[in-house]
Amino acid sequence: MKGFIFAAGLGTRLKPLTNHQPKAMVELNGRPLLFHAIQKLKEVKVEEIIVNVHHFSSLVIDYLQQNDFGIPIVISDETNELLDTGGGLLKAKTIISNDTIIAYNVDIISSINLNEMLAFHQRNKNLATLAVRNRSTSRYLMFDKEMQLSGWINKSSGDEIVSNNNFKQSQPFAFSGIQIIEPTIFEKITEKGKFSVTPMYVRLAASEKIGAYLDQSDFWLDVGKPGQLEIAEAFFRNK
Repeated sequence: MKGFIFAAGLGTRLKPLTNHQPKAMVELNGRPLLFHAIQKLKEVKVEEIIVNVHHFSSLVIDYLQQNDFGIPIVISDETNELLDTGGGLLKAKTIISNDTIIAYNVDIISSINLNEMLAFHQRNKNLATLAVRNRSTSRYLMFDKEMQLSGWINKSSGDEIVSNNNFKQSQPFAFSGIQIIEPTIFEKITEKGKFSVTPMYVRLAASEKIGAYLDQSDFWLDVGKPGQLEIAEAFFRNK
């Protein structure tokens, strides 16, 4: 089993903090966001962690090479082209090989129990399991009564993508930026180049088990904006 950290993003929402450094190197509680993501994945005892890089990629690579995290870390280099989540995952296919992958967005701070999520994923025999929460957002993944993906909806624009006939009876949940994926997914990916995992999962859900793990842990935050970093700092002070 391997970990994957999506760390290639431009960090636009965190400007000016990302004017001269990547989002992954923005500090929280005295350590880069990348450090916190690595520590989170180590809770589930992955054998290796893959980190994709693009924006100020050399700074991330230098940081990983200059520090010992007690676990092998491999770079998936997107310096020449940012591939989004789906494209980034596909680019790392040869590194992932035949391993189950636990993928974690670098800007997520969460108290989720990844071992419980992994057990849920294995018990349900999903091709992919997406951590979701009951929280307010504009874009939702839709899940049926079996917590299987049935589509996607943007409640601001009214746009919908329907996977199957269960869509109209489904509930909306917000994706948490944490997912567990079986390597057999690569046989089913038809998308090329730069693409997001979201439409890919919605397409696959027409015939595959793409499930939801309802995360009800006490803390989750996307620290993509400076004000949210302050909230996360308070979380660490109170741990």
